[in-house]
Amino acid sequence: MSISLDAEVVVLGGGTGTPKLINEIADRFTSSVPTVIANTGDDVEFGDLFVTPDVDSCLFAAAGILDTERWWGIEDDTEQTADALRELADSLGLNHEPNYRPTTHQTEGRPIAAWRRFEAIPEFMTFGDRDRAIHRLRTTLLDRGHSLTTVTQRIGDALGAELPILPMSDDPVATLVHTDDGSMHFQEFWVARRGTPTVEEVEFRGSTAATATDAVLQALDADVAVIGPSNPVTSLGPILAVDGIVDRLKEMTVIAVSPFIGARAFSGPAADLMEAVELPVGTPGLTVAYPFADAVVTDVTDTTDLGLPTVQTDLRIETPDDAERVWHGVIQALEEVS
Repeated sequence: MSISLDAEVVVLGGGTGTPKLINEIADRFTSSVPTVIANTGDDVEFGDLFVTPDVDSCLFAAAGILDTERWWGIEDDTEQTADALRELADSLGLNHEPNYRPTTHQTEGRPIAAWRRFEAIPEFMTFGDRDRAIHRLRTTLLDRGHSLTTVTQRIGDALGAELPILPMSDDPVATLVHTDDGSMHFQEFWVARRGTPTVEEVEFRGSTAATATDAVLQALDADVAVIGPSNPVTSLGPILAVDGIVDRLKEMTVIAVSPFIGARAFSGPAADLMEAVELPVGTPGLTVAYPFADAVVTDVTDTTDLGLPTVQTDLRIETPDDAERVWHGVIQALEEVS
């Protein structure tokens, strides 16, 4: 199957869905290399280590080193440091519950980390050793005064990423989930608590003051925007909340790739989160979440009538051939609206 597109393309997303799609796109376009705008609402700080999971998953995919069994982290990475930290914490009787830094510390320190600062122990997220080295490098460069955009570009160059990855903003935007068990950062809700608290509201704290960078706005001058198959609330919601991004998308041709089969998400807590923010759950909610979309790519088994041009294909992505098949659906959808 040969797939190519003579258009400038920008891809928006995060989580585990969009990296699956970007893994094979570097050589699919004839006019320019696509740019990826990645969610930073999931970013978190442990002790003094600044971590940006969605940006890194996209970087690792673009560099061909993503662990495609888990769809996060680096392939064949070791976890000796993480194991040693857990052993030491256990020997000292330290608890395993996520520990926020004191409230007064949440807006002190590097601005990009506001509202999501956890103590160094426990690390309720697992970091491989090579992965941790990248976080350490990123933190050092941020503390030297470089923007997150510049740091991401430099790390991408060092990793040999085949396409540019842009954080959605250089300003802090933290995804906070308000639940029946209190308010918590999304990473605590999903990773530490396994998504068990009942979601009442989702907040993108800082989004009203955040702005898109010049690099993001330039990327959004492309001909086509592809919304990746990621969680519409916590992977795309923070991006769309940043001032200036939706206005640009309204002027573009936008193809959205569904992360659902009907009401069931391929992965993650998308259904519960959509219900919490009063979106129709599953595929029917896509046109509400993305009112600027011109067409949608849905799964071949999905019978939802969206009232928009819709292309159906098998959306499961586990191999390069799968990603190629989905991109074929994107191009078919683009042809329909062109």
